[in-house]
Amino acid sequence: MSSTFPSAVQTRTEQPEDAPEGVTGALQAVFWDMDGTMVDTEPFWIAEERSLVEAHGGVWTEEQAHSLVGQALTHSAVVLQEAGVAMTSREIIDHLITRVAARAQADMPWRPGARELLADLNAAGVRCALVTMSEKPLAQAIVEALPSGQMEFIVSGDMVSRGKPDPEAYLQAFQKMAADHLQRTGVKLQMNRCIAIEDSIPGVSSAADSGLVTIAVPHYTPIPEDDRWQLLPGLSGVDAASLEQLLPR
Repeated sequence: MSSTFPSAVQTRTEQPEDAPEGVTGALQAVFWDMDGTMVDTEPFWIAEERSLVEAHGGVWTEEQAHSLVGQALTHSAVVLQEAGVAMTSREIIDHLITRVAARAQADMPWRPGARELLADLNAAGVRCALVTMSEKPLAQAIVEALPSGQMEFIVSGDMVSRGKPDPEAYLQAFQKMAADHLQRTGVKLQMNRCIAIEDSIPGVSSAADSGLVTIAVPHYTPIPEDDRWQLLPGLSGVDAASLEQLLPR
């Protein structure tokens, strides 16, 4: 998905006049994970994985399902094949994405506080992008359910050669945003002024290894304390100003 901003933009070096109170401009960009962070599609994935395995005569446990949270879909497909699904990796991925996207479009399961934080970041002039291991059709459905322009672009699982926990997806997203940040704002995009928000161990590992400031918001799977990321209990009540406070001093 291309940026929703026009190709010709005016240079902006200051915060918008109507920026939320307490925002200083220190935070340049936020890179959002999708499943479990922006939306709670994990129950959809788990239900469709179980249905697929059982249709092929296998058994799918909660432990197996949770082991796939945050993983690349190619990895998940291999695990499902090992559980007895007699389909190719591509067939498994297409089947799951189609089913999960249909469920999400029928009833979008937003995570508490996610849309409010995204709106506040947008008002503060903080750029945002989606970095997900889901493929483009599902990611596109999520972005299209948001107000136009809030999420600039998507880096999805089908756009990288190595999925999370590899840092490739976040590095690609940062480079894409950095390409025109100087033109847009008058300053270069800096890793230590950008935040990634994740809910899984593969996700926080990917973001932290890319060099981005990483915020862990555990949901389905616990995330241990680590010097490479900061833990938050959730996004409810979090705004642009409070995210700025999490940047290195």
